[in-house]
Amino acid sequence: MKIALLGYGKMGKAIEQVALSRGHEIVLRKTSGQFFDGLTAADVAIDFSIPSAAVENITAALEAGIPVISGTTGWLGDYEKMTRLCQERQGAFLYGSNFSLGVNLFFELNVFLAKMMRGFNQYKVRMTEIHHTQKLDAPSGTAISLARDIIDHSDYSGWGLNDGAADEIPITAERIDSVPGTHTVYYECPIDTIEITHTAHSREGFAQGAVLAAEWIVGKTGVFSMKDVLGLNREVR
Repeated sequence: MKIALLGYGKMGKAIEQVALSRGHEIVLRKTSGQFFDGLTAADVAIDFSIPSAAVENITAALEAGIPVISGTTGWLGDYEKMTRLCQERQGAFLYGSNFSLGVNLFFELNVFLAKMMRGFNQYKVRMTEIHHTQKLDAPSGTAISLARDIIDHSDYSGWGLNDGAADEIPITAERIDSVPGTHTVYYECPIDTIEITHTAHSREGFAQGAVLAAEWIVGKTGVFSMKDVLGLNREVR
């Protein structure tokens, strides 16, 4: 499989190592300011860039008829625009706020717990996320995904960074050198606390998930998520 890397920072390099170890070829390593030379030779594009470049990268891939995987966060105000473009072009597009297998299982656990806790209003929800100091967006896309899933199964109306309204989930974002990513959801009351945490130990899990998604999407048409890749759309009982 021939892969175009749209973004060649730390994640792009980690994805390259995993892809090469699985027998794939890298035909484009695009960094900021470079053109898309080589994109049309790719079977799939993987976008791990920066928020200001993501829409351009995804658009270029879809308009070239190349399936695209995006793990860039901080640009989701244009997500619906990208899904419409995918449908218009009859292309394939998959966005994930986190490609780690463990995190996607954590997403499912988070939903299960949110459903269980609905009706126990004495427990108040808050969240924390910790990432490396190079991460540009706060809170993380993963934290926002976790919060949205809780909101879908609770009386909360939204989320707020650090603080927020009484009916919003507060998310604290910390930036510490060399932390790949830690997310914790707390349900707290005066008597006790329930918490679930996912801690990433390296970028390798994110890179493996991105390459797995790229292998999966080739030959498909539509808008997908990691739930489709991992077969997690079935109801957990």
